[in-house]
Amino acid sequence: MDLGYGRCWKSSEESWKTIMLLAYQSLGVVYGDLSISPLYVYASTFAEDIQHSDTNEEIYGVLSFVFWTLTLVPLFKYVFIVLQADDNGEGGTFALYSLICRHAKVSLLPNRQVADEELSTYKLEHPPENKNSSKLKTLLERHRRLHTALLILVLLGTCMVIGDGLLTPAISVFSAVSGLELSMSKEHHQYAVVPITCFILVCLFALQHYGTHRIGFLFAPVVLTWLLCISALGLYNILHWNPHVYKALSPYYMFKFLRKTRMGGWLSLGGVLLCITGSEAMFADLGHFSCTAIQIAFTFLVYPALILAYMGQAAYLSKHHDNRNPISFYLSVPKIVRWPVLIVAILASVVGSQAIISGTFSIINQSQSLGCFPRVKVVHTSDKIHGQVYIPEINWMLMILCIAVTIGFRDIKHMGNASGLAVMTVMLVTTCLTSLVIILCWHKPPILSLCFLLFFGSIELLYFSASLTKFAEGAWLPILLALFLMTVMFVWHYASIKKYEFDLHNKVSLEWLLDLGPSLGIIRVPGIGVVFTDLISGIPANFSRFVTNLPAFHRILVFVCLKSVPVPHVPPEERYLVGRVGPSSHRSYRCIIRYGYRDVHQDVDSFEAELVNRLAEFIHLNWTQRDAIGSGVKDDCPSSNGSSSSEHRLTVIRRVSITGAPAYEIGESPSCASASLGFPSIESLADVIEMEPVGAAKKTVRFAQDDSEADSRTEIEKQMREELHDLLAAQQSGTAFILGQSHVRAKQGSSLLKRLALNFGYNFLRRNCRGQDVALKVPPVSLLEVGMVYVV
Repeated sequence: MDLGYGRCWKSSEESWKTIMLLAYQSLGVVYGDLSISPLYVYASTFAEDIQHSDTNEEIYGVLSFVFWTLTLVPLFKYVFIVLQADDNGEGGTFALYSLICRHAKVSLLPNRQVADEELSTYKLEHPPENKNSSKLKTLLERHRRLHTALLILVLLGTCMVIGDGLLTPAISVFSAVSGLELSMSKEHHQYAVVPITCFILVCLFALQHYGTHRIGFLFAPVVLTWLLCISALGLYNILHWNPHVYKALSPYYMFKFLRKTRMGGWLSLGGVLLCITGSEAMFADLGHFSCTAIQIAFTFLVYPALILAYMGQAAYLSKHHDNRNPISFYLSVPKIVRWPVLIVAILASVVGSQAIISGTFSIINQSQSLGCFPRVKVVHTSDKIHGQVYIPEINWMLMILCIAVTIGFRDIKHMGNASGLAVMTVMLVTTCLTSLVIILCWHKPPILSLCFLLFFGSIELLYFSASLTKFAEGAWLPILLALFLMTVMFVWHYASIKKYEFDLHNKVSLEWLLDLGPSLGIIRVPGIGVVFTDLISGIPANFSRFVTNLPAFHRILVFVCLKSVPVPHVPPEERYLVGRVGPSSHRSYRCIIRYGYRDVHQDVDSFEAELVNRLAEFIHLNWTQRDAIGSGVKDDCPSSNGSSSSEHRLTVIRRVSITGAPAYEIGESPSCASASLGFPSIESLADVIEMEPVGAAKKTVRFAQDDSEADSRTEIEKQMREELHDLLAAQQSGTAFILGQSHVRAKQGSSLLKRLALNFGYNFLRRNCRGQDVALKVPPVSLLEVGMVYVV
């Protein structure tokens, strides 16, 4: 595994100190959900399908299932295998999808460039491809339907994670508060548990906008206290009630359990699977910690504590066969410590809920970055801790739905059925994607991938089928929620792709832009015109519409494309690609700003000032290169079609001041044409990237300089100063941001489903989500909107 991006230690002593600190911190973030599962596993399992009898075969069988499920899925699958499938230190569903998209061309994102493959976070070292992996890669790349199926699989996992973010707070807080039933009369506790649960949920969601970093230092101590508490209770119950309960860990008891309970035992597995809820967080939160830290925390603390807790509950129940009271975690807690345990349990449930809520915000932000979710407001709650986000709209929707679930279900059984189905769906998606990573990215033999898929997939399918049979008893909720969210996400993504294809087919040629001039009544006005577009080459149709209706455009023209790439992070020094559009005298530029799916968009105080600085850096670099290669004052190389001007290659511009030392080396380039060879993009051979390693370029020492060369250099410096002066003067005159106000309409003859999706679904979402100008933080006084109708 390569932890390159997140590695921050040097010596072995510092390494272990850092790892142990991260392992401790991971308790509050990663294991909050998993550690509170003993509150409701036995209660949900014995809710209806099976009953605890005097022979103890049921409780021993359930304990055996819990033990082996915890051992095989979280320990073997996640800790030893899935955690190795990181994407530059990041984990989760999108990390696996990103890895697959980088090793096989299966992404549906249309504006892909070969230049993106030169990113430092894009390159990964892997064993060479073998024949079998290459066959699978060819098969996936050839059929576009497989690309769509892969995206739907990822969206399904994403929707179920959001569903888990809705259900986990409800079931965890409700289970913790239900301990009051042992300290209150039945008439009182049935009217107290639900209101108290709702009150805690309201407080939990109301505090989200402060960010977890403000109270996060309390998370790890709370979860650590809870783990020590349940392990001590488990050890006490084992020694006091049944020291021989360890025999139930034998897989033979699973066979006895199924043989006796038959169909009821299979249906009860929907409650057993709740013991692994939260396991996905070990992989999803990998970016905040390290693989070793998460492995140490689970293997040496969380796993033993959970096993002791479940064994202790089983030991107590094996000596108490009274079926008049429903099975509850608090029955095995001695009365003398019941109230302290109740308080710690409520705090632990809040911490576990906080972790899954934060994970929901994070995965929605990733979906939005990849164009799979409508634009919503994303607030970054911490300047120091990367990835902590808050989404107000989603937060209040989750709160309302959580309270509705609590009031509507009012029992652990239905909540457990719903939560179990969501958890198993996410795990099945992870298993399928990891099996592809084993072949495509790790280049292992297909038999290993097949064994991984069949072994873990069969376990998860067994639990998934048991959950699916509880459709009418709560499992319908995550299915309904997933169908709704998948419809929204797929419609948004489909319409975004169609809009891009429309722009691509209707873009204007560069010659059209260069021919605009006074002879056609077009004038250049002072200032900077920033035209936002999704295109990485060519002139967008919305700009031609703008010029047609208003025959004037700005002296400095910049076509800006904000693009997501399939990597978690794009280093700030590699984010901006800048190039010319036409000759230098036209003062037109193209700027592509690249973001990873976990990056902060618009992470600068002033986008306008940042853009001008990058343009100034590019101008300085561009003219310096002309001087270095001895090209004189010759403006541009002819394009392949014989025109006098073309789009220039794009250059990585780093965030430095032009008055300081340049952050680049000047590589030799014999001619403009040869510089473009070997860098084709999907659309044009003109879109290339210059990323020479520092110190790798050769420098030429000249011992003589004639007068013509000196004059040429003086002329180059003069033209560079003029261009920089024009840029600064335009900045002082003001900046206008030109955005396309789009309306999508299905073309005549389209199917009814397509017309409903585009004419009503997408346009409804577009009207009711955040506008592009708000998402880009465009000042209202500087905004120019151009109406566009997309017929797709």
